[in-house]
Amino acid sequence: MPPSYMAYDRTIVVFSPDGRLLQVEYAREMVKSGSTSIGIKIDGGVLLGSVKMTVPLAVPESYRKTYQVDDHIGIVSAGSLADARELVDTGRTRAQIHQITYGEPISVASLTTYLCDRKHLVTQYAGVRPYGVGLLVGGVDHTGPKLFETEPSGTMIEWKAQAIGRGADKAKKILEKDYKEGLDVERGLRILVHALRAGEKDASPELIEVLHVTEKTATVLPASQVRKSF
Repeated sequence: MPPSYMAYDRTIVVFSPDGRLLQVEYAREMVKSGSTSIGIKIDGGVLLGSVKMTVPLAVPESYRKTYQVDDHIGIVSAGSLADARELVDTGRTRAQIHQITYGEPISVASLTTYLCDRKHLVTQYAGVRPYGVGLLVGGVDHTGPKLFETEPSGTMIEWKAQAIGRGADKAKKILEKDYKEGLDVERGLRILVHALRAGEKDASPELIEVLHVTEKTATVLPASQVRKSF
């Protein structure tokens, strides 16, 4: 990096001469270093999946990549797990406040917008840093199944299927080739597992975590069901 860039490298609120926020770009690199995570819209729901990291002597259940935010919304992350956990807790609180205030479940788009606003907020003030995590937010509301991606800058994009993390490029090739609208759970799970295995060569049924989100429930699929899709 040229010496003239050092001032822009050390602060988050000043654009570089070529229009870049370098700290936000570094946060994007952290997302790219995380294990591959994928979201797929299926008939009546969304599948969110990722590959958990293995650490000797660690309890596997303590390492989470997928989260239930509300009965009808789930999240899968890539990047900093600490940042993901904080944003998930924020999303859960927001969903409950919405339910109490309006007497109805929050929409997937509204919750995602709230999380993106929070991500964007920390790119505008000195003394803070961007969230080093990408999220795929999936759920089912009155408009049907929805899948959104949020990145460290606060950008919000809706997808039919999307992959983030270190194996995203390879996984996207599988999604672009095999994805079709109206997939059932079995076919959607097969595509998701195939894409995860393309992005993570060490993936196994025990390490792949898949959350199936419908309008009423968010359920983690058992390893025995995931194994059938290998």
